[in-house]
Amino acid sequence: MVPEPAPAGRRRFLATSAAAMSTMAAARAGHAAADAGRTPLQLGLVTYQWGKAMELPELLEVCGRTGFTGVELRSTHAHGVEPGMSAAARADVRHRLADSPVKLVGLGSACEYHATDPAVVRRNIDETKAFVDLCAELGGSGVKVRPNGLPKEVPVEKTLEQIGAALRVVGDHAAKAGQQIRVEVHGAGTQEIPHMRRIMEVADHPHVVVCWNCNAADLAGDGFDANFTALERWMGTVHIHDLRPGKVNYPWERLFPRLAACRAAGFTGWCLLEDGSVPDDIPAAMRENRAVFDRLAS
Repeated sequence: MVPEPAPAGRRRFLATSAAAMSTMAAARAGHAAADAGRTPLQLGLVTYQWGKAMELPELLEVCGRTGFTGVELRSTHAHGVEPGMSAAARADVRHRLADSPVKLVGLGSACEYHATDPAVVRRNIDETKAFVDLCAELGGSGVKVRPNGLPKEVPVEKTLEQIGAALRVVGDHAAKAGQQIRVEVHGAGTQEIPHMRRIMEVADHPHVVVCWNCNAADLAGDGFDANFTALERWMGTVHIHDLRPGKVNYPWERLFPRLAACRAAGFTGWCLLEDGSVPDDIPAAMRENRAVFDRLAS
């Protein structure tokens, strides 16, 4: 028996309902795709000051206890994770990290490439490569480096190009090891956003990314949003400071939405606390920062 055609009104209703359901499904799919494209923000510690006196077992225990899920191990500090380590020491560190819920985000070197002496630049490049190899061996994902100033006797553009060219060399080495080179926004003059942008343009390497450093210079010129946008496509990691109220005057309420929306190919989502003012009770301060981070990151 062939059914009778539905009345025109009912046909319009069914067509409208189907279109609405299709639109809702597409919207849900779009939101899901957008969420899938986002990199979740994660909280870790840079051992620059708050962790510099801790040996590795204590450091991992404190991070785990206070809700810090990652760590960037700064060179020259008590945990002693350096390229010159013996094979036995490397194996011990690798096993400790593998057994810990705290992830090795990377190694924090002091390598820099602005020197006027080519031999000094070459030594820094070679040292960077050694850090990259060690980081890969230990299960990390990248090495922090920095520009650290502009020699007065050299034209600024020449120095910026020299830094960028050196980064391209170490970027090639990092690519072979499956690592990132994380260029900290750092140094007198070089931390200015237009100069950092030029360095990254010269480097022009998918394994060379920016480590945003939450500097006062981020607010200069056209302001925070314009400066963040200028470097956003290279974003890799972020060094934050003490988030507790009254500690550091920085627009955290503007930074975190920008990070949450960041789609840079190299963005890891790691927000790593690095602060020069050391609290009396470091674990308590870390727990308080964890609570503020959760609010900001949500």
